[in-house]
Amino acid sequence: MEAAEFVRANTLLGTPSHVPELRLHLADEALPLWQKTEDELSETGLPPPFWAFAWAGGQALARYVLDHPDLVAGRTVLDLGAGSGIAGIAASLAGARRVVPSELDAFARAAMAMNAAANAVSLEPCVGDLLDGSADADVILAGDIFYERPLAERAFAFLRRAQAAGALVLIGDPKRSYLPADALEALETYAISVPLALEDSDVKRTTVWRLKP
Repeated sequence: MEAAEFVRANTLLGTPSHVPELRLHLADEALPLWQKTEDELSETGLPPPFWAFAWAGGQALARYVLDHPDLVAGRTVLDLGAGSGIAGIAASLAGARRVVPSELDAFARAAMAMNAAANAVSLEPCVGDLLDGSADADVILAGDIFYERPLAERAFAFLRRAQAAGALVLIGDPKRSYLPADALEALETYAISVPLALEDSDVKRTTVWRLKP
């Protein structure tokens, strides 16, 4: 089964709780879909299907960008670890000149393409690991990427380099374990409804942060 066919068979087109302007292909349950993904690829130990859910960090970024379109209008935006593509789609709707979602997961890339089509926007996906290099972007959006120490350390170093090169770095995060909060400035906090099966509560207080100079 092709990735797009798999996504279509295991999701429904719906609206994220905090960004009703968007339509995304979303799953109802995490664990059954995770098992189906492993069965489809004949692999175990795969990462969770992040692409199938509107995580709190991505929703916060999408909400903030839609409410502050001047931050992205006419600019090139990198959506780092894009998952469903929610933040990048919001940036495109807010007037970004070019949106590049970065994602390793083939299912996520398929979901992003379908979500972009559902919202009548254009994305230019970047395949591969960017974290050891540099970013050619005016704005970088990073939602929910600080949940694991090795990834968090590499991502933070990447974001610092991008900022030094002139990029505005915005992070959506409900204070995951490895969020470098001391290096961030809080811009806006939202109470976002999320599936209880994914989180420790059904409402996550989630902040959009700006990387400090």
